[in-house]
Amino acid sequence: MKKLFLLLCLGACTANAQVFNEFPVQTQKPPLHGKHWMAIGGKPLAATAGAMIFSKGGNAVDASCAMLAASCTMWDVLSWGGEMQALIYHPKLKKVIAINAHGVAPSGATVEYYKSKGYQYPPEYGPLAAVTPGTPGGLMEILAEYGTMSLKEVLAPAMSMAAGYPIEAQTANSIEKNKKLIKEWPYSKKVFLPHLGEEREAPEAGEIFVQIDLLNTLQKLVDAEQDALKKGKSRKEAIRAAYDRFYKGDIAKEIARGTQEQGGLITEADLANWKVKFEEPLHVNYKGIDVYKLAQWTQGPVMLQALNMLENIDLKGMGYNSPKYIHTLYQVMNLAFADRDFYYGDPYSVPNEPMKGLLSKEYAKERIKLINPDKNDPKAGPGDPYPYQNEKNPYLNILNDQSVGKVDSRLNDKFLEDFTAGTTSVVTADKEGWIVSMTPSGGWVPATIAGNTGIGLSQRMQAFVLDPKENPFNVLEPGKIPRVTLTPSLALKDGKPYLAFAKQAGDEQDQLLLQFFLNMVEFGMTVQEATEAPSFKTYQLKASFGNHEKKPGALTLHQETPEFYRAELKRKGYTLNFQPRTSGPINAIYFDWKHQTFWGGSSNHGEDYGIGW
Repeated sequence: MKKLFLLLCLGACTANAQVFNEFPVQTQKPPLHGKHWMAIGGKPLAATAGAMIFSKGGNAVDASCAMLAASCTMWDVLSWGGEMQALIYHPKLKKVIAINAHGVAPSGATVEYYKSKGYQYPPEYGPLAAVTPGTPGGLMEILAEYGTMSLKEVLAPAMSMAAGYPIEAQTANSIEKNKKLIKEWPYSKKVFLPHLGEEREAPEAGEIFVQIDLLNTLQKLVDAEQDALKKGKSRKEAIRAAYDRFYKGDIAKEIARGTQEQGGLITEADLANWKVKFEEPLHVNYKGIDVYKLAQWTQGPVMLQALNMLENIDLKGMGYNSPKYIHTLYQVMNLAFADRDFYYGDPYSVPNEPMKGLLSKEYAKERIKLINPDKNDPKAGPGDPYPYQNEKNPYLNILNDQSVGKVDSRLNDKFLEDFTAGTTSVVTADKEGWIVSMTPSGGWVPATIAGNTGIGLSQRMQAFVLDPKENPFNVLEPGKIPRVTLTPSLALKDGKPYLAFAKQAGDEQDQLLLQFFLNMVEFGMTVQEATEAPSFKTYQLKASFGNHEKKPGALTLHQETPEFYRAELKRKGYTLNFQPRTSGPINAIYFDWKHQTFWGGSSNHGEDYGIGW
């Protein structure tokens, strides 16, 4: 990594955008190459599940569903009761489709209820942190609509794992670390702690981890599908019969019962009324490249707003990761994230978010006028996009009261853990042109398991606010989607797929995805170089987890950052923090139209892994 960083610094000092082409960088992981398909995910076993489906003739949607199912089963920072969303490129329609399979607040979840419990925000863990499960519904809907295989076929790898698989150290150690909380929930204790009473109560790394309740639940879904097929139903109808069993049948009944037994609010009606939404994605054009994101119920538009501002700036001339480059991106992200923190929320609830104004090029030009090239602005706040859609801002009274207060840029372990909580990624592509980019999440360890289903519940309620002065668009209401960090990405160039990319780790996602994208577009890196290249991290935004803290001026850099860069950034008002790896984890597929092949990139940060053919 040190060699890579020094080469990147050389690129910065020479400000030569072609340095990566003229002097190829030796990456720690090799790039993936394939001409038939590509499967990249957050864990090796997830990529293997995708490869298994591809080898049986499945398309990229089939493979993504198998990878999602495997990731949930191995608790790759999510479970089956979490939330799923995706961007899917449909090769026949030649368009990007957005999938919203995020859960909603239960019918009993009100501001008054949580305040009566003494909460400033909904809790981080436990049954009161849960929105309705979205992952199973999202998986089954995209499989029915865009896949080719049966639910039985795509669930086979996950069901084999539920019957018993060798658990990896990361998850096993997370269970042991969180066992005190896990013991508060009887069904979680039964699943996670097979060695109760011993010094180590969690499974050991490599131990066969068995989830019989989950296996039984998945078998019920397959049984519902197979019964429907025997009755002459079509593939789609049969998959939706399984969907109905989960959300309206005996599985839903047990989820509701088990959740309420442990103090949660989810009811059978909440599950029956929930629906997957097929949406139009948001997008902007950056120097000829159309970048697509999910709507404002995610943080995805942050990257789009940032790109609108950055296209007015000569980034290449600054040099890669120079102090000027870092300062400029930091300031741009301050402005975009300040808008996120005040304006983003559920587009299906009142009030309506001012997205036309927020994504207008004219608004972006006005925002960048606020940047001080010499100093960080710790009090950068949201702007007023309403005039850019010919409307008057109904929240000027609280917009003008978005004071930062005392600035505290000190980072601590709890804040950093909350800031990067949860999420994995699934990115697939096939030779027929299908592409899927996902960042599924929710139900991470320590999760409350819903009765005898084996389903770990989401913890996404904590993303809501209870005070409209913080964000009038993201105030908790029954049936509402919390504004989340989950943000898959797709980009098209000349009307054809260019990049599919995704990243885990909470509020880090769009800031590092932005830097990855610029690594390729502005500095000519290969997709693998771009995933491994050192990035920086800002905390000058409200965390979407825990106590929603904000750390203006705090900046994480790679530990090999030269001293003269550090000194310049300190002079600009930053409080510096260093990490040995700042590269991701990012997974991506680049579409090489010259050679009609795929390039896969998977960063060297965590356990991300890919397979191509």
